[in-house]
Amino acid sequence: MLYKIAKFIISILFYPIYRIKVVGKQHIPKKGPVIICSNHTSNLDPPVVGITASRTIHFMAKEELFTGKLLGGILRRVHAFPVKRGLADRNALRSGLAILKEGETLGLFPEGTRSKDGKPGDALPGVGFFALRSQAEVVPCVIISDYKLFHRTKVIYGEPMDVESFRKNKASAKEMSEGIMQEIRNLYEIHKN
Repeated sequence: MLYKIAKFIISILFYPIYRIKVVGKQHIPKKGPVIICSNHTSNLDPPVVGITASRTIHFMAKEELFTGKLLGGILRRVHAFPVKRGLADRNALRSGLAILKEGETLGLFPEGTRSKDGKPGDALPGVGFFALRSQAEVVPCVIISDYKLFHRTKVIYGEPMDVESFRKNKASAKEMSEGIMQEIRNLYEIHKN
């Protein structure tokens, strides 16, 4: 319930303030497990993906955000779960796979941290692990924004990727992650102007 309320309130604020334009929303499957993979330039990226996607998203967020009772409690109630950055966090991996097994949507930022120059960077292997270990559809997304008030923010969702070809070629998690990041870079190049 809190997720829907938060989505409504943030939508009312963000759409006019950041002049959000969404492209390709129809590419997000209506049913079944989905991983939405976006570039990451700002702390505002998760709420922007959350309000523009057609499904409820479970975001993985850095563990430090869950240490405070208030913020940690809110994050959990809007379906976020913690991950220890820089480590192979087995609990976070299990949580993510469980979400996908239930046919839900997982939101991930393959770079693992915010880009300094606004351009999509290099991917960590975590997102590739989820893509290869689940039956989820992988939808690349790019956010193009400087998040200045009343400047245009574009959110573009690409078509679901062909994960099966990576499986057939016995791709590693890192290779799968890089393939996803390349799709995000392609969307960025097409829509950046």
